[in-house]
Amino acid sequence: MNNNRLLECLAADYSLLRKAAAAGDPAAPVPSCPGWSAADLLTHITAVYMHKTVTMRTGSYPDPWDPDLSGEPLAVLDAAYGALTAEFAARPADSPALTWYEPDQSVGFWIRRMAHESVIHRVDAELAAGLPVTPIPADLAADGVDEVLTAFLAYEAAQSPEEFAAMEGGHLAGPEGEEAIVVRAGEREWTVRPSPTSVRISEGGVEAPRALVAGEPAEVLLWMWGRGGGVEVAGDPAWAAYLRRMLVLVTR
Repeated sequence: MNNNRLLECLAADYSLLRKAAAAGDPAAPVPSCPGWSAADLLTHITAVYMHKTVTMRTGSYPDPWDPDLSGEPLAVLDAAYGALTAEFAARPADSPALTWYEPDQSVGFWIRRMAHESVIHRVDAELAAGLPVTPIPADLAADGVDEVLTAFLAYEAAQSPEEFAAMEGGHLAGPEGEEAIVVRAGEREWTVRPSPTSVRISEGGVEAPRALVAGEPAEVLLWMWGRGGGVEVAGDPAWAAYLRRMLVLVTR
């Protein structure tokens, strides 16, 4: 996806998120985020927007991080979103920016990350408010699946191999990482080759994987983030569950 399209999606999902937050009860539980209230969700997304704005503006992570969240919550959220999008507008997408993902140290990384952060939490806000979940555009959802697999699963496993090796429930894959799980989101496919200490991701499928997880892009994205999702599993369901356990470890 190009950055203009990602910014368009960010704006649309922010509007929906804000609408849901305004319509719902701040004390209502968020079904997709156990232990969180709608107010907690709003605080989280506000603080995330603030943190990324300061990081881009200063070139370093704020430490200590004690954001000022005082004021009427929706007004504070609006101010945080306004500052974030102003920062995006002031910088070319390919200009340098500190990120946690070493392969991409650019403003464009944060445009993509904030678009996907917002769509997932927009779904959370709609669920908390008891509203119908607005469909996620297929192009955004497929890009989100790619982000989860490459920037979270493969990269985070490489950054913390000992923690990954000690994953709750253990590993089904052998040390050579020769077994494959295929993820299919609409017309796009990815092959996941895990081992107990790393994960290799390649775009495109393979024949006879241990498991195939497939569905419309939005359904696959929601499944990957633990928000339900109506996916179909072919092959060994234990290997599909293995993929979910890996995702839980690296996306928490």
